[in-house]
Amino acid sequence: MKKSTLAIILGGGQGSRLYPLTQSRSKPAVPIAGKYRLVDIPISNCINSDIKRMFVLTQFNSASLNQHIKNTYHFSHFSTAFVDILAAEQTPDNPTWFQGTADAVRQCMNHFLNHEFDYALILSGDQLYQMDFNEMVDAHQKSGASISIATLPVTAKEAPEFGILKTDSENFITSFIEKPNASLLPEWTSEVSEESKAEGKHYLASMGIYIFNRKLLIDLMSNPDTKDFGKEIIPQAIGKEKILSYQYEGYWTDIGNIDSFFEANLGLTDEIPKFNLFDNSSKIYTRARVLPPSKITGSSMIDKSVVAEGCIINGTSIEHSVVGIRSRIGKGSKISNSYLMGNDFYQNLDEIRDNIQHNIINIGIGERCEINNTIVDKNCRIGNDVKLNGGTHLEDTNNELYTVKDGIIVIKKGATLPDGFAI
Repeated sequence: MKKSTLAIILGGGQGSRLYPLTQSRSKPAVPIAGKYRLVDIPISNCINSDIKRMFVLTQFNSASLNQHIKNTYHFSHFSTAFVDILAAEQTPDNPTWFQGTADAVRQCMNHFLNHEFDYALILSGDQLYQMDFNEMVDAHQKSGASISIATLPVTAKEAPEFGILKTDSENFITSFIEKPNASLLPEWTSEVSEESKAEGKHYLASMGIYIFNRKLLIDLMSNPDTKDFGKEIIPQAIGKEKILSYQYEGYWTDIGNIDSFFEANLGLTDEIPKFNLFDNSSKIYTRARVLPPSKITGSSMIDKSVVAEGCIINGTSIEHSVVGIRSRIGKGSKISNSYLMGNDFYQNLDEIRDNIQHNIINIGIGERCEINNTIVDKNCRIGNDVKLNGGTHLEDTNNELYTVKDGIIVIKKGATLPDGFAI
């Protein structure tokens, strides 16, 4: 059964809502939880479900994503497993870039059809969740559906952000509306579990996770006028095809903007996080780096935080924060409610000494800094006595060094903040 499923992971568009994290990388390549990339989530879910033939479709800033996948996902020479990147390409038949989710799949169909498969599992590259796709494929097979959509109970506040649907008594979808106005919601309640009802979740939202039967996918992709699954393909198929709602009730979040990205990362510091990185049966895979353990010296205090490997932390206070690989934090600095993405390399001792002599700021966080409500992207050089205090008191802004969105300060990748810099 698993051999009959081919996974197609959509890399997303320009990722403008995640800017500046997507300034020089595609959305699936954005670092998450201090050591992973967003694309590791759907790929790991596939591997854990024993679905090991995967295509990742991308078109924006794909160099770092290509590098990550090339360096990470190596399978046995004797297996049929692969993770291949398909970047948008101009051909004599199609001179345009991807125009939407369905158009991306259409433009790559010739690559998919080189493989045998009964079912195409279509996933998003920017969601955080742990899901056994075998259960969804089983439900799809048993129901005799030609399309299945993973659905999630949501509240009235969340519903206008999603495609909302209604089902019959056999869980087949009877109607669908994309991002409904709040005034329409009373007509769109669905039957959900008692637990979901207790949480005020009365609406079924599409998670953007689909299964299509091979023949139907080929037929649907033959129409070049339909560009998007959520806006066109699914609504147009209702009433014509058997479309199953596969209800999922675990943790799931769409990493659509800086706020949701920030919240998802800091949520990993909870005593029992909703997204479980410590689950033996649902491991998250990523590039295997040969890094030393983190070194913590002086009177450092670390509470309710996640610290990745290879960090050097000196006499620091870290609270409710995620500290990424190879982070260096100087004496007397205080980090709170923040995500430090870490660094791609170490500076050697000679380079560090030479920089200090010539008043050049080293990579990492300097001494006596105070960083709160902030995302520090990779390879930043933060001087001594820098004060970054994010919050609702700050207006949205964007400049060469940093962006402020929804009160969250984002220091741009590779930025240098001089001694005494303050926001």
